[in-house]
Amino acid sequence: MIKLGTKVIAAMSGGVDSSVTAALMVEAGYDVIAITMRLGTHDTIEIESDKPNCCSLEGVEDARRVATQLDIPFYAVNYEEPFRESIVNYFSDEYVAGRTPSPCVICNQDLKFGKLLELAAQLEVDYVATGHYARIEQDPETGRYLLRKGIDLHKDQSYFLFSLTQAQLSRALMPLGGYEKNEVRAVARKYKMRTAEKPESQELCFIADDNYKRFLKDRIPDKIQEGDIVDQEGQTLGTHQGIPFYTVGQRRGLGISAETPLYVTELKVRDNTIIVGKNEDLLADTMQVERVNLITIDKLTEPIRAEVKIRYKDAGAPATISPLTDTEVEVKFDQPRRAVTPGQAAVFYDEDTVIGGGWIK
Repeated sequence: MIKLGTKVIAAMSGGVDSSVTAALMVEAGYDVIAITMRLGTHDTIEIESDKPNCCSLEGVEDARRVATQLDIPFYAVNYEEPFRESIVNYFSDEYVAGRTPSPCVICNQDLKFGKLLELAAQLEVDYVATGHYARIEQDPETGRYLLRKGIDLHKDQSYFLFSLTQAQLSRALMPLGGYEKNEVRAVARKYKMRTAEKPESQELCFIADDNYKRFLKDRIPDKIQEGDIVDQEGQTLGTHQGIPFYTVGQRRGLGISAETPLYVTELKVRDNTIIVGKNEDLLADTMQVERVNLITIDKLTEPIRAEVKIRYKDAGAPATISPLTDTEVEVKFDQPRRAVTPGQAAVFYDEDTVIGGGWIK
């Protein structure tokens, strides 16, 4: 039962998911305020595209029109500088450091459930609701807030939310976690929303053409230098175009020929060298994970079993997770995993519940 006058910020990007989220909050009886984050243009180019993104003026206008339809107040808030610092700079810095970034995790952590929750506190608003396909529940025994997969497993976004704290989860609402995507579009059609048939937004909303190599070359040309590509024995096989252009597991675009396919197995930033090897050289059964955030428990004091995802589209694999420090763990897989990539998120699951996660070291 919703307490009369309970206020919620509906984070609206101008897409169908956030539009329906706002509608469901109104239907449920919340006092809803629609907020769109103006994140600015951080690219050096602008192109016409059929793919919408949450940074565009079109997205702001679509969000405003939906808010008008729902008869709720609408505001656009300028978060251009926080977005630059938290997301865009992080994105570039991680590639320079030889790691593969996951900007959606940082955006959820710092902006959607960071800056928007700060705004909610200033406005004396109780919750922030987003269009994520995930579910939040409170454990009746422990009182802890739990993060679970959305029921539409093709759309599930719990992987990108592993770093949310108990304080953030306690004030977050994700009503789409109980919906299939086609059901969400059906709700939008019921309301005759202009966003009902809007296609999915591109993953990297701040890169106009989805070409991250071009984006990095424009932003950090002084940090992109050619270097050697060497094999496992240290023999030089060719020249790379700059470490930020490569990631562990990459095969295409190496510009070298060999009798068997070769893949990037390591990026040595200090030496500006890329090491390549055969497919079996990509296999690892152990990894260290740092900056761990736990959700179902407060602290890991002994080894536990979990399904561990090492990238968003990964199906997950059984492993034993052992504590090293309060914020670092060792993950030992039952079977070797391919292309364990530094910088990516490792997320630990107990069936459909997120135990926690961290960053592959």
